[in-house]
Amino acid sequence: MKIFYFTATGNSLYVAKRFGGELYSIPKVLKSNELSYEDEKIGIIFPCYGLAAPGIVREFMEKVTLKSPYIFAILTYGNMVANGAGWFAEYAKKNNITIHYANSLLMVDNYLPIFDIEQQKQKPKNIEENLSSLLMDVSESKKFIHKGSLLDSFLTTGIERISKVIPNFNSVKNFSINDNCNGCGTCTKVCPRNNLSINKEFKNSKPIYGDTCEFCLACINLCPKNAIKLKKEKNPNARFKNENITIKEIIDSNS
Repeated sequence: MKIFYFTATGNSLYVAKRFGGELYSIPKVLKSNELSYEDEKIGIIFPCYGLAAPGIVREFMEKVTLKSPYIFAILTYGNMVANGAGWFAEYAKKNNITIHYANSLLMVDNYLPIFDIEQQKQKPKNIEENLSSLLMDVSESKKFIHKGSLLDSFLTTGIERISKVIPNFNSVKNFSINDNCNGCGTCTKVCPRNNLSINKEFKNSKPIYGDTCEFCLACINLCPKNAIKLKKEKNPNARFKNENITIKEIIDSNS
């Protein structure tokens, strides 16, 4: 079994590891020349962004060729997934990939503009119980697409349209770097888009953002000095990393 995953703060990587098999980082696959894969089972695991899929996952689906009698997708999310799983199955179909099973898993939400991470950590999520159910479904090759209600479909479609009308809603213009920054470069290493750089020739240089931001917030959540801030945050002092995943694993996945 091959598992393709995208992770920013560790949730989806943790789920991918629980499924086992051969793990493939989506950012690394996109940077390689190998875009055709085949196996008896193939999984795609990623966080739900905007009630759908992150841009980097969409790019992966557009470029990759997957051959398998059973392909499944798991979307990790923090508060609402709406029709994310159903939307992804349709998106995959448009790119000649058939999804046989698509479901979601409630976890801690790391979207700092809206959610307080400390409050998120306190909410009961039943992660292990729900994950065990997903593992069982896939082990039995269950066929199921979680499409949600009609309202869920409207919500996903609505957010998709809004994001196109307001393309700078999630922008690096909302980021700032304070004097806590020591130029360690962690942010540049965890970024899946190679969107940050530091000029080492100058002492005390701070990271500079490019224009390919995924707005995954890995740079902010994983900064060891809490030096990167957003203009609007629910709790500027709260940050998140899945406790079962190390920063090194995230760096290995994205750099």
